[in-house]
Amino acid sequence: MSQVADGHDLVVVVDFGAQYAQLIARRVREARVYSEIMPHTASVAEIVARRPKAIILSGGPQSVYAVGAPQVDPDLFTASVPVFGICYGFQAMARALGGDVARTGLSEFGRTQATVDTAGTLLADLPASLQVWMSHGDSVAAAPAGFAALAHSAGAPIARVIAWKP
Repeated sequence: MSQVADGHDLVVVVDFGAQYAQLIARRVREARVYSEIMPHTASVAEIVARRPKAIILSGGPQSVYAVGAPQVDPDLFTASVPVFGICYGFQAMARALGGDVARTGLSEFGRTQATVDTAGTLLADLPASLQVWMSHGDSVAAAPAGFAALAHSAGAPIARVIAWKP
């Protein structure tokens, strides 16, 4: 079982420079699960050594294609720990696993209408169309093999959410 020393389950939030990494960690804690923020420079070994129950990859201000932009080590996805990517973290995850991230020509900033295409377990309690907060110029254009696209918006053919489990 994945637990921190005091016996609580742990979710690691990997920070790619998002202004809301602290908010993600706080929301996890509000769900009564302990969370810790680790920098994107942490190695897979360092992250896995914490024995997390799950990993969240935060957003960030860069494009995954920018020179020097932080990337996700593909070995993270062989660690048998569920990984959830948000914004930049989602794009970096998709790219690391063979998906396609591209500029769509339509940036979305602020309130955006999203459509749930396949609710699955993750989105089961949400309406088919909902207002979300987006802040991106790049978008996942093609999901990696084995992933399921769950939602989209006008500027994101695959809107932040794809399902993957080890």
